[in-house]
Amino acid sequence: MSKSFVQITTDVSKALATLRKETPETMQGFGTMAKGALQDGALSELQKELIALAIAVTQRCDACVGFHVKALIRLGVSREQFMETLGVCTYMGGGPALMYAAEAVRAYEEMLPRAA
Repeated sequence: MSKSFVQITTDVSKALATLRKETPETMQGFGTMAKGALQDGALSELQKELIALAIAVTQRCDACVGFHVKALIRLGVSREQFMETLGVCTYMGGGPALMYAAEAVRAYEEMLPRAA
């Protein structure tokens, strides 16, 4: 059975809630870092999320792929922007990145209808 990125992000979100409760300082620090890293600046939040997706793909992190795809859909990423980013991932990461780029496409296609 194929993995569901909706299920992955749901399950990880529950575990993250436990971490927030039991390691609040660490999680607050991580949240502050994420907010600072992703806010609009010379690069837009959308561009930064595309970079985050590229890193998630090349690091082969299912939950990261799911969360960043979800954020990109919320930000209005075009299919063309999404696919071009995956093309760069494949160029830089070779075959393993290509396999995770395909997983990112599955995540996008699974999550996009839920955002409509």
